[in-house]
Amino acid sequence: MNGRKIQVSETEKLGEALLVTGFPYDASERENFARHFTEFTHKARGIRRDGSAAIDMAYVACGRFDGFWEEGLNAWDVAAGVLLIEEAGGRVSYYDDSPFSIYAPPICADNGLIHAEMLVILD
Repeated sequence: MNGRKIQVSETEKLGEALLVTGFPYDASERENFARHFTEFTHKARGIRRDGSAAIDMAYVACGRFDGFWEEGLNAWDVAAGVLLIEEAGGRVSYYDDSPFSIYAPPICADNGLIHAEMLVILD
């Protein structure tokens, strides 16, 4: 951000949140993807898909999006984004709220204020 400090958004409620995710190549093997997407569509302000987990997570870190979730990613997809989000004041975990490792999906990452609401849907 050209020397400017980045910070996650201050959105406090999922109903006001703009979320971002990726569509899996193997959607038929991800039995919960459609359910998660549908529930977030009904409960969030909106959902976007940009096509890159790395940019999605960078945008969460700088407050352009409020939350991100995805399955089936690799370490190189999420490593930088996890660091950016945590340094910008956000939160990253597995769907069960356990500590996240870049070596195993799935991931839930957000501004920290909507984390609990996102996890209810992802559980």
